[in-house]
Amino acid sequence: MNLTSISSRTTKHHVNLHQSLSIDEAISLIEKLQANLNQAVVIDEPVLKLIIATILADGHLLLVDVPGVGKTLIAKTLAHSISASFKRIQCTPDLLPSDITGTSIYHRKEERFIFVAGPLFAQFVLVDEINRATPRTQSSLLESMAENQVTVDGDVHYMEKPFFLIATQNPIETAGTFPLPEAQLDRFLISLSIGYPDFDDEVRILEREEYEDPLSHIEPVLSPLDILALQQLVRTISVARPLKEYIVALIVATRNHSDILLGASPRGGVALQRAAQAIAILNRRNFVTPDDVKQVAKHVLTHRLITYEQDRDIQDEVIDSILSTVPIPVR
Repeated sequence: MNLTSISSRTTKHHVNLHQSLSIDEAISLIEKLQANLNQAVVIDEPVLKLIIATILADGHLLLVDVPGVGKTLIAKTLAHSISASFKRIQCTPDLLPSDITGTSIYHRKEERFIFVAGPLFAQFVLVDEINRATPRTQSSLLESMAENQVTVDGDVHYMEKPFFLIATQNPIETAGTFPLPEAQLDRFLISLSIGYPDFDDEVRILEREEYEDPLSHIEPVLSPLDILALQQLVRTISVARPLKEYIVALIVATRNHSDILLGASPRGGVALQRAAQAIAILNRRNFVTPDDVKQVAKHVLTHRLITYEQDRDIQDEVIDSILSTVPIPVR
């Protein structure tokens, strides 16, 4: 594992943004990113938009899918496209928290302890098969996902921005796995499944893989500062009071639904609003509509609910029923 030594007294990472984007400028950047991703990854456009929306909303992504559908390729292509640092963590039951966050070691020459950063200290981090790690190791990710920092031996170390974590989980295999607790799931802004490609798309995958690695021609088209500017723009997207009331009504409906044991928390409402703001930009608007909220609701809320039957299809049906019964605000 390639570790980087940094001072145990890390100062907070500040980024001064001088770039203020318009919607048209943002769309131009996003289209460059989408085109670059499509050179290496064969993926449905709605799924790609949700992945990009997660980054723009400064959130983290949980991919629940079987092996071999391109999850790792997506993470690497994103990092390459944004000239961001990338690290991969392969989870196993014997993985320790310090294997992820890093540890302090004694430097004899300097006669002091220095912090040796773990693979979590990258701008794009892929946590592969997260449910294979023990609950103790899973919990080592919580602070970084919620607060963009890690505390080791009493010292706080800040993540370099943008910080984007993608975790993968195999929904089929359960041997040697540890289900993610609700607190961990709640830290992911969006959860989705890529699914199998259709026939023509699978042929395209074979064509791209025939002679070379699809990543070999991927060049950076955005910088980390571009992503930070886009994230800053997301927070300026207008959400009218009736839309806020609509979001809260959806959250409350999850707490009162007969098929749901535990509904979404206020953090779920904040996540739904932020994801809707991001998807509004992808839909070429500087304000949120009810359709934006509905477009992301299932992917923001499903993993935050505990239903009496823990089945993804049933959970999706529950969200669909809530979306169909909660009144949409009239403009």
